Amino acid sequence: MDSDLINNDEYRFISHRKSLIDALVQLNNLRGVPLVLFVINDDNKLVGTLTDGDSRRALIAGVSVDDSIVKVMQCNFNYLRQGVDDDVQHLQEQKKKKMKLVPVLDVDDHIVEIINLERFITRLPIDVVLMAGGKGERLRPLTEKTPKPLLPVGDKCIIDHNVDRLIDYGVEHISVTCNYLKEQLYEHFATPRNGVKVNCVSEPRFLGTIGSVKFIEKFYNDTILVMNSDLFTDINYEDFYLHFKEHDADMSVAAVPYTVSVPYGIMDLEGRNLKGMIEKPTYNYYANAGIYLIKKSMLDLIPEGEFFHATHLMDAILKQGGDIIRFPINGTWIDIGNPQEYQKAKELVKHMKGL
Repeated sequence: MDSDLINNDEYRFISHRKSLIDALVQLNNLRGVPLVLFVINDDNKLVGTLTDGDSRRALIAGVSVDDSIVKVMQCNFNYLRQGVDDDVQHLQEQKKKKMKLVPVLDVDDHIVEIINLERFITRLPIDVVLMAGGKGERLRPLTEKTPKPLLPVGDKCIIDHNVDRLIDYGVEHISVTCNYLKEQLYEHFATPRNGVKVNCVSEPRFLGTIGSVKFIEKFYNDTILVMNSDLFTDINYEDFYLHFKEHDADMSVAAVPYTVSVPYGIMDLEGRNLKGMIEKPTYNYYANAGIYLIKKSMLDLIPEGEFFHATHLMDAILKQGGDIIRFPINGTWIDIGNPQEYQKAKELVKHMKGL
């Protein structure tokens, strides 16, 4: 994970034996915000926190710069306990409290992690697989020499919009399955992106919309997000994950509203008999958005080396009595599959922040 997750950690720790002037110097040397120090004792246990504001208020109150920081530090500090409440839901509560840096402590009160909620939205415990093996034939000639995920949308390529947003949600393990012009994707992700190493995996031939997942050698979490790499979307991955966990489903399918308006009067029939007319009706549906959250155990239903769509996996899960739920996307979602949708994404990105 990006070193910003534990932001300048070597500079954020300070011994309880230090003076206020030592703390002020250390705060001044911090690169970036928030200006917070974590006070540790001789056993490396967290015993307090000290902010720039705490220091200024202490000086105004008459505390000497030579006094111990123990006089100034906050002893009633905010923290999460490793393996107890350091999950997504509790991090969401920390954000509501306007917390910026959240220390995670082990059972001995040692800091094991400092989560920067200014840099990251949350920390999702998921593995991600981006499917990037298609040829993008409907976008030719643009894709004759460039794989579709590497086509530019604004100041970066399609797939990087997705990778960067996933990293913003604290995702550490991202794999890209590729086939067509795969060497370009391998080269593109040869160096870490925002501190995260994106793992490229070769798909020997096109195996459908989810078959290549079987080529991922190792998953680190029990929840897997699989999505098409050529989507342009601002889906809230945190809400998606919490909804999935709340319902304890085996699979969740992100869905986009799809409306069909019929410009004619439609007959309401019973057999051959007319019961009435429905004038220019509108029908509302949800369409598969190509983004899925899946329990890792469900991936065992995908056959090795065989053509397999995500819809085939849904059928297999339902056949064994599993639960599949829908998660509605209410924001932006564009499937960049043709020149019109590609142009739409390029125009839209000019007016959007965070994409």
